[in-house]
Amino acid sequence: MMNQDVIVTCAINGAADTADRNPNVPITPEQIANSAIEAWNAGAAIAHIHVRDPATTQGSRRVDLYAEVCERLRASDCDIVINLTAGMGGDLYIGPDENPTAFCQETDLVGGRERLLHIEELKPEICTLDCGSLNFGDNNLVYVSTPDMLRLGAARIKELGVTVELEIFDTGNLWFALQMMKEGLLDDNAMFQLCQGIPWGTPPNFALLKGMVDMLPENTNWTAFALGRNQLPWVAQSALLGGHVRVGLEDNLYLGKGVLATNGQLVERSVNIIENMGARILSPAQARDKLRLRGTQ
Repeated sequence: MMNQDVIVTCAINGAADTADRNPNVPITPEQIANSAIEAWNAGAAIAHIHVRDPATTQGSRRVDLYAEVCERLRASDCDIVINLTAGMGGDLYIGPDENPTAFCQETDLVGGRERLLHIEELKPEICTLDCGSLNFGDNNLVYVSTPDMLRLGAARIKELGVTVELEIFDTGNLWFALQMMKEGLLDDNAMFQLCQGIPWGTPPNFALLKGMVDMLPENTNWTAFALGRNQLPWVAQSALLGGHVRVGLEDNLYLGKGVLATNGQLVERSVNIIENMGARILSPAQARDKLRLRGTQ
């Protein structure tokens, strides 16, 4: 059944090497905060945030960078819900075939608890938990998130009183997230983010999305997105299946063929799609009520 009350999440920037492909991808904490405010003005209720090293433009785990973004947002008139990634620190670059354990220097692999240092410090309302390991892209990068890491992370996030957004990249990820729910590691307001089109997880296929939605418990808040040109079609598809939506420069750099986007433009386009379908967009305050958030703003 179509969702009549839709929450729009804007994934502000991600950690991929995209800054040289679209100058609107925010890098510094000030740029990230300003881009989140732009998305809020366009109708987003939630900002999903990564931080980047300002010197290199690459993804970072630095707590001080996350702190500055949060401070800027909390000091502004913007009441957008802050959703910080906790997925950084899982990148394992396998060495060449003749010496696979000679991990490449780009490897950034830490334990589940260390991935949460900024969450412990800043207590955002929402943080993510990537629910499984994945061959990431066409080379030797493996994203590592083991069952032991996940159980530790889920328990700590619950202890902190932060709402968890479960990042689901494949059906096995969803299976394990449901297992953590059975084990009591997740609060009853845990959110599910169904991620499609990320090589090599679940491909962008409506039938597969429907299959995953059918696995979810009743009355679960969930969102779906797909990468690139599929981002905006997934806005409609997610809402039609009863979910919320996610757009933003983390997942898609273009508003149309050859037209670079801003976060505000992508949110505005998604709002138009949803409202033209007859649904309404929830404000941050309404989203907090809908999601029963327990964190602080």
